[in-house]
Parts: sequence; C-alpha cells; structure tokens
Amino acid sequence: MAIYYDYLIVGSGLFGSAYAYLATKKAGKKCLVIDKRPHPGGNLYCENIDGINVHKYGAHIFHTSEKKVWDFVNNIVPFNRFTNRPIAITDDGKIYNLPFNMNTFYQLWGVARPEEALSIIEEQRKDAKNLLLKSGIDEPRNLEEQALLLVGKDIYETLIKEYTEKQWGRSCVKLPPFIIKRLPVRFTFDNNYFNDKYQGIPIGGYNRLISGLLDGSDVKVDCNFFDNRNYWEKIAKNIVFTGKIDEFYEYKFGKLEYRTLRFETEILNHPNYQGNAVVNYSSLKKPFTRIIEHKHFEFFGNEIYDISKTVISREYPSEYKEGLEPFYPINDEKNEMLYQKYKLLADQEEKVIFGGRLAEYKYYDMAPLISKVLSLFS
Repeated sequence: MAIYYDYLIVGSGLFGSAYAYLATKKAGKKCLVIDKRPHPGGNLYCENIDGINVHKYGAHIFHTSEKKVWDFVNNIVPFNRFTNRPIAITDDGKIYNLPFNMNTFYQLWGVARPEEALSIIEEQRKDAKNLLLKSGIDEPRNLEEQALLLVGKDIYETLIKEYTEKQWGRSCVKLPPFIIKRLPVRFTFDNNYFNDKYQGIPIGGYNRLISGLLDGSDVKVDCNFFDNRNYWEKIAKNIVFTGKIDEFYEYKFGKLEYRTLRFETEILNHPNYQGNAVVNYSSLKKPFTRIIEHKHFEFFGNEIYDISKTVISREYPSEYKEGLEPFYPINDEKNEMLYQKYKLLADQEEKVIFGGRLAEYKYYDMAPLISKVLSLFS
C-alpha cells in the first residue's frame, strides 16, 4: 500500500491539532488528522446555541505565563480578556470567593487583615500537625491529612472536603495526598483564580482556534483508528497518537482507570442566570460539582443582555465505563505502575509519538500542551 502522508495524527484535540499545524506550516509535512467524534477539536469543541458558544465538554480557560505560547495561539485567533473568578456555594447558601484569598477569609472568619488570617490558618495547621504526631505519623497518608496540614480545618471542611469527594467519588481519607500537593492561599484581596500573566478565551470560541490549527491538513471525522487499524498504520510514515495508551496496546497489561463527567445543559429564557461563568457547589447534597454559564466567557458588562437567553451546564462526575469519555486519569499508585508498563513499550516505538492527556495518562492544562508541541519543533 502506498504511503500518502508524513504523519497520521489520531485525535484532533489540542495536542493533535497543534502538532498538525507545526508539521504542515513549519516543517512542510503532509498530515492526515482523524477523529472518532463527529467534529474536530476534542474536548475543546463548542456548540453555538442562540449565539452563545457552549463548551460541550466542560469549561476551558486558556492561561499561561509563557509569552511564546500566548503569542502562538493569538497568532491563530485573537483571545479576549476573560478572567476566571469562580465562587463556591455551600450547603447553607453562603458564597465564598476562590481561590482562597482575603475575600474568602473575611467570608469565613470576618477578618480583614492578612496577619489575622495567617494567624488562624497557622494555628489550625499546627493543630493538624500535632494530631498526626500524637498518632506517630510523620507524613500525611491521605488527601484529608494533606489538606489539613496545608490550610487547616475550616477551609478544608467548608470548601474542600465534600467537593473533592464528589469529584473523585471517594472519601478524602481514601484519596492519595499528592492530589493536592499544594493549595493556593493568597493574603491579598485577589479573586483571579490563575497567577499566570496571560488569560482568555478565543474570540468567537475554541472552534476558531482548532480550525486555524488544522488549516493545511486533511481531516476526517467519524473515523475510529481502531476500526481499521491495519489500514491507517500503512498510509503514513509516522503516527502521532493522542488516544488512550492502554487501548493502543490492546490492554495487554490491563485497563487504566479514569473519572468521567456528564453534562446536563439547559437553555434558559432570561439573559443572566448566576452572574458568573463558574459557580462551584461544595455540598454533597448537590449531585453536581459546578454550574457553568457559558455566556460569561465571551460577553462582558451589559453585553450579556444583548442576547435574551442564556445556557448553563451542570457537571456530574462519575466512574468511567467503556463508551463514556475518559476525562481525569486516576493517578494513584496502582494506575501509575500500570501506566509505566505501557510507557516502556511506547518509549521503544520509532514511528509513533504519544502525546496528550490520554496518551500520557496525565492531566494537562492547555498551555503546557502547546508548550510541549512547540518544544518538539524547536
């Protein structure tokens, strides 16, 4: 069979699309990008509903401190000035600012000075450490102990514990401590969730970014690599694989585990539902972790009233099953050991590049993915 392409790229998410762009535009290579979904873009795909770009697979907010990464995506499509300032609602209806900052501490304890907040947190951290030492424990054994050592009892019980247990479907005492190696605590009145210098959403939505990245490549959707693997492996010199690494190797060592999300999207006949793009629901009494109001990603100020409707999505975490979308790798010790077996095989491949969240069994923000692809072509 004749070889038609330099690269077959399996998956048109951000890693695959960025790789295709650099391979075609910078290296002059011929690329075919295939995707099993009926649309390109992977989890970045947006559906336009009544003039609102709806993030079909969860909220995506681009943020980075790397100017080269920011310049790269803005050369494809200009980004707006969206700043992520999520809030959390607890079971008693109280609202707290995220990330944990002086606004949060005022809402929790009524303190207005950094030294007052720091004193409370340090005292609670000391209590948690002493409790572990009395039990003969030197290092935190689980997420709960780790969180208590980082931020103390009040923040943990009010804003972390139940939300985390919903997200992972497990008690915090059964989750590994490394899931929250650090928790951002700011002693300033700053509600900006990210510390990065650059932050925004593509003007017109993420579909414009993906379209620009795929310009110059051949693209086929509704096309599953594994349905005709023998054919696809013969039509290109090299493969860039962004799917599940365990599936690539036919699950020979077993299946890696994931968490997934279900989205319940609703169109509402008024222009402004919650006044914010992201609202977390901390209590276990609410089965969803957060509500996204998509309009606020791209409409600011009185612009939100230019469209008389709004679209919200509730996010419901659950265990992954075959046929669902694998969202979050469960990077516990068991799964990490299993992944390393597959990685040993992947490292021996001469014509296959593995990249992205599923292929590397690693949660990625968008900017590090772009940075990684840029480094491959540097």
